[in-house]
Amino acid sequence: MRNSQAKKQENRFAILDAAGRLFRERGLHNVSVAEVMQAADMTHGGFYRHFADKDDLIVHTVDHVLGAREGVQAQSVTDFTAYAASYLSEKHRMNSADGCLFAALGSEAARGSVEARHRLTTRLEAIINSLERMLDCTPPAERRHAAMASLSAMIGAMTLARICDDPALASEFLDGTRSWVVARQDETRP
Repeated sequence: MRNSQAKKQENRFAILDAAGRLFRERGLHNVSVAEVMQAADMTHGGFYRHFADKDDLIVHTVDHVLGAREGVQAQSVTDFTAYAASYLSEKHRMNSADGCLFAALGSEAARGSVEARHRLTTRLEAIINSLERMLDCTPPAERRHAAMASLSAMIGAMTLARICDDPALASEFLDGTRSWVVARQDETRP
């Protein structure tokens, strides 16, 4: 019996969810297609009904993960201070599998396929635009630069905090960056 379109879509989302978690947790090159399919509770052979190859899976996983995160952020976070507190939290540091794709895979993705890098660039632009709306710096022309600098600082701090084997130093990266980006925002308020 053939799967219905709804079941096929459900299976595709299960694969993308599993790939998103595994890629963020272990990296793009440390996860096989077979491991993704096992995590999705499917057979390896079924993979090719959904994706041409692993690179195709990576491209679609980027869209899936970042699209879902943007939707949640757009609906739930409109305050920059709350966004920074959530992003630069110990919970986020300890949970890379469900966290920021850029902090988990940034340097690895920079060496990825042209298509994956294009998708990441498109999503970065959307995140910057969201942050611009949250920031109320003056003059308004500074919002884009403030959004880009804040995002860069937060991703960098999360990446460095995850590298640290010293929990106190990891917390310093998160706390210090959160204080700095929020203070920068407060300094520029009218």
